[in-house]
Amino acid sequence: MTAPDAAQLRRRTQELLAAHPPATTGRTDFLRARFDAGLAWVHYPAGLGGLDAPRSLQGVVDAELAAAGAPDNDPRRIGIGLGMAAPTILGFGTDEQKERFLRPLWVGEEVWCQLFSEPGAGSDLAALATRAVRDGEDWVVDGQKVWTSSAHLARWAILIARTDPDVPKHRGISYFVCDMTAPGVEVRPLRQITGEAEFNEVFLTGVRIPDHHRLGPVGEGWKVAQTTLMNERVSIGGARVPREGGMIGPVSRTWRERPELRTHDLHQRLLTLWVEAEVARLTGTRLRQQLVAGQPGPEGSGMKLAFARLNQEISGLEVELLGQEGLLYDDWTMRRPELVDFTGRDAGYRYLRSKGNSIEGGTSEVLLNIVAERVLGLPAEPRTDKDVAWKDLSR
Repeated sequence: MTAPDAAQLRRRTQELLAAHPPATTGRTDFLRARFDAGLAWVHYPAGLGGLDAPRSLQGVVDAELAAAGAPDNDPRRIGIGLGMAAPTILGFGTDEQKERFLRPLWVGEEVWCQLFSEPGAGSDLAALATRAVRDGEDWVVDGQKVWTSSAHLARWAILIARTDPDVPKHRGISYFVCDMTAPGVEVRPLRQITGEAEFNEVFLTGVRIPDHHRLGPVGEGWKVAQTTLMNERVSIGGARVPREGGMIGPVSRTWRERPELRTHDLHQRLLTLWVEAEVARLTGTRLRQQLVAGQPGPEGSGMKLAFARLNQEISGLEVELLGQEGLLYDDWTMRRPELVDFTGRDAGYRYLRSKGNSIEGGTSEVLLNIVAERVLGLPAEPRTDKDVAWKDLSR
């Protein structure tokens, strides 16, 4: 079957709107109908929310639906599912797994989280110690995960665990879908410098995961995880934003509206950061265009690096621009939010929350190594543990 072109996608979108008018159709019902019409991810296979169309044509559908006032699926709330779980399930899942998980994931009926990092395996993720032991048709999982965004909301989690301690650390890992409501899953909040607890630590004690919830072959979870991590960095650093979207927007508005705060030095710094933010935005557009041809590569790591650095520098400039006002903070109440809202809070929140941008989604130090080795072709750092069984590593 020939892939649909832009005109065919517009027609199909108009047919969806005619059959399910947004004004009289419930939000969830409309989103389900959109998925079933193949207009969720147009580049996904037919029957799985797509039409096997070029990824670049998604904007055609989105523009038609936005003009008609159609609801979206609140992508910020379900970003882990959309940006990380979905492409991994598509790439490595069975037909049954794709049918079960992709539709409620995209509609937002089921929130996902990521059980990767551990107290002793953050930057060196392959050193993870959470164990999964086969028991009949199940795997029994024991361990601890940390820095888990949205675990307090999640129905499902993508999980990597060690299934073979007798081989080197990268080879003894398997990848699972974990039911966050299963017995033995305990979620505890981690209160951050912002006062909120969007992150959590998750304790897994005798958690049973059926083998049909494994993604990819046993022992090859690191390969599966690479798909997740590459997509994660693109979703963080390469998100679609308008000009003056993101962190540069609030400080630019303050500059225009508060001339009494301006100084020559702040003006020069703002201009520099504005240009860098615009370059990063356009680079993100180019990166998304490259994705049409295949899976994300190391370029996503570079974008995520730029995202973290710019957010921290821009939020620091905003606090300086506001002077004493920048030292104020709106609310230290302990909350467990559904999403991170950088632009909906004050400058103090943005300044504090942006400190995490160089840690989450891969630390900047690790991403610099990836760019150095995989983009610039520099020699890899020496690894003394390459051929050592995980059980024999010093910890």
